[in-house]
Amino acid sequence: MTIRVPLTPVLAGCTIVVAADRRSGDLVAALERRGGQVYRAPALSIIPNEDDELLIARTRDLIASPPDMVIVTTGVGFRGWIDAAHENDLAEDLAAALAGAQFIARGPKAHGAIQQAGFIADWVAESETSAEVGEYLAAEGVTGRRIAIQHHGAGADGLDTLLAGLGADVVSITVYRWGPPPDPQVVRRSVVQAGAGEVDAVLFTSAPGAAEWVRTAVRAGALESIRRRAASGRLLLAAVGPITAAPLADAGLTATLAARGRLGSLVRCVVDHYASGAAPRLHTALGAMEMRSRGVLIDGAFVPLSRAGASILSELFDAAGRVLSREELGLALPRGGESAHAVEMAVARLREALGGAAAIQTIVKRGYRLTVEEPR
Repeated sequence: MTIRVPLTPVLAGCTIVVAADRRSGDLVAALERRGGQVYRAPALSIIPNEDDELLIARTRDLIASPPDMVIVTTGVGFRGWIDAAHENDLAEDLAAALAGAQFIARGPKAHGAIQQAGFIADWVAESETSAEVGEYLAAEGVTGRRIAIQHHGAGADGLDTLLAGLGADVVSITVYRWGPPPDPQVVRRSVVQAGAGEVDAVLFTSAPGAAEWVRTAVRAGALESIRRRAASGRLLLAAVGPITAAPLADAGLTATLAARGRLGSLVRCVVDHYASGAAPRLHTALGAMEMRSRGVLIDGAFVPLSRAGASILSELFDAAGRVLSREELGLALPRGGESAHAVEMAVARLREALGGAAAIQTIVKRGYRLTVEEPR
């Protein structure tokens, strides 16, 4: 008889991938505190501010020819720019160059960073979107004005093109730039596992990182299986906001957005998904069942399973009561294409782990099925 450990951490049994570099340690720690097994697979690396020659060159350009306006899109990005200026002995000159500029903030965090640096924000976007900033400045008029736009990452928010088209002299300040992934093999492993059912959730914090993760999935031949698992709800793809999620949507991947575009909100998004019953659930002879990559929840109690057991049960769960042949289940075993005897042994061990044969029926000469019942 299986002893079921009461499920206290909501993410028990979940394997979660953080496909990000910046502040990934904070995400990992927060998810692990809730019971998840988390590993990092940053799809891109970040070039540090103080080592970015292009950033420093454009900073010197603004010192030589001060801007009329500074648009701050992120608090962390603006602080990073100021830090980089300090590292290169340009802070005082930059402060003097920006002293007469009008400051536009894309939200409260950007506003706070402007104040922290000793400047005053003249206008703050309530929606925290670049689109609202663009609409405001288009209405105000920017023809002939020199505008510095502080971006983060790729800076793909459309402001440069919009304001340049309206007649502004735009200087793009990208506070950090993307480089190749620290370990391409780890990224490849993450997409293969996501497609194979060995990962429950993948988290994204930047559009360039999401786009590179998708490209890796294409190269690995895993995109279609990832697409199916995400559409079924078995794989949660969570993004910090709509811009970050755009490359996922373009690839036909179902993604969930954090409510407020914050890392803390991204963690809450994952926790709520599993705590609220949003993950697929079946009512079986053993009780309400939800799959996890490292086991199964039965009436809220987590039962850890071997990799073979989790693979077999996952296939039966997805079949939702349909009979699967021994050959079909054999392909789900770790080495694939296992013999009928290997499948029978794996099913026997799985039944033992679940506390008996009630959950899995043997259909003579056909195979096995999960004992699915109508909700009580």
